[in-house]
Amino acid sequence: MKDIVFKLIEQEKKRQCEGLELIPSENYVSSAVLQAMGSILTNKYSEGYPSFDGINEWNETEIAERVLPNYRYYGGQVNIDRIERLAIDRACRLFHADHANVQPHSGVNANEAVYFAWCKPGDKILAMSLPAGGHLTHGAPVTRSAKIYNFISYGVTPEGDIDYDELEKKALAEKPKIILVGYSAFMKIPDFKRVAKIGAKIPGCLLMADMAHVTGLIAGGVHPNPLEYGFHVMTSTTHKTLRGPRGGLILSRGKVSSPLKKPEHTLENIPTLIDRAVFPGTQGGPLEHVIAAKAVAFGEALQPEFTEYAHSVVKNAKVLADALLKHDFKLQGGGTDNHLVLIDIKSSFGIDGKTYETALDRVGLTLNANALLSDKGGAFRPSGVRLGTPAITTRGLGTKEMVILADWLHRVALLAKNPGTPDSDYDQIRSEVRELSLKFTKQGIIKL
Repeated sequence: MKDIVFKLIEQEKKRQCEGLELIPSENYVSSAVLQAMGSILTNKYSEGYPSFDGINEWNETEIAERVLPNYRYYGGQVNIDRIERLAIDRACRLFHADHANVQPHSGVNANEAVYFAWCKPGDKILAMSLPAGGHLTHGAPVTRSAKIYNFISYGVTPEGDIDYDELEKKALAEKPKIILVGYSAFMKIPDFKRVAKIGAKIPGCLLMADMAHVTGLIAGGVHPNPLEYGFHVMTSTTHKTLRGPRGGLILSRGKVSSPLKKPEHTLENIPTLIDRAVFPGTQGGPLEHVIAAKAVAFGEALQPEFTEYAHSVVKNAKVLADALLKHDFKLQGGGTDNHLVLIDIKSSFGIDGKTYETALDRVGLTLNANALLSDKGGAFRPSGVRLGTPAITTRGLGTKEMVILADWLHRVALLAKNPGTPDSDYDQIRSEVRELSLKFTKQGIIKL
């Protein structure tokens, strides 16, 4: 008898095929990534690390064939070591890093490991505030890290860009151990060079970039890489725009050495300090089936086709934003320079973000309600919604479909203003969404 879980998986597959995912932190992985994630590597415990010696000088065939000593606590690691070394090598080449830790289970784990590597409890960390577009792990009071470290926040200008004057003023006054540039709802391109100059004025200040949302755009060459502008560390998830499995990644610049020996607490040694902070500092056994899927995704991102994809993501987002403006949607920052669009739906049509999110679910369009800088509370009834183009671009949708999508979003907004609108009024839009979605299901990355 087939477990009911598999029936529910099939129902979710049908939902994804018949609708469009507009949440900017979601994407579709390739069949190769799925195959790696579902492999027998899930059976293996492999606490510790492979040896990193020599991988910068070897090609992939050599990495996949060599047997080296490792820093593991279990036997039977020959193939595991090779796979993890491939993931590390590919990530370093993709992002021009000196070292990569591919073991974090999530972006949250990655961020907390960096904090743990460089800071002591009570140390100051300067980061973007949550209302301005920052992430929970950047100092939201409900998080564990906010109870351990002293987060100081900076905001954004009325135009939606980072308030660099405020950032510099607070950095020089507070002298934080970390200056963090990162976000989950921000549509501009950060001035990494300017932030690096500020950080250089503070002895022992670690420059950290949480690029979880735009890592795929960095890999594709349509967004600047903070590691090339003086930043010491870049954290990320491996899904979102990077189109890999759900997981975390830490990239760093500096000296790489054995994690068995505790190094001196210097910026040069940050790669090894981070390795020790991930394991045994904040995590136990790595998920080697996920690391294998990360290695596959990094390999895909190194191909020319991924560069084309990244350019299409940004192009689609700009066309979608322009089309929404023509339908009288008010956009935070007036538009977008990346993959993400933030709509002030309350000011646009007098409805809250959750009401609009629920209405769009009825027609097969999925996005998420999102608080705006103007919101004073009520996370479950915010004034905004957040949407993006990574997943629909993976499906194959182009600029023509962005105009159609903006029209659907407008029509649903008008219907959502009336709480008593019957399902029948949504049916025509639902039919149109399903027809287009199935067209791109047949030719795209997911199939019925």
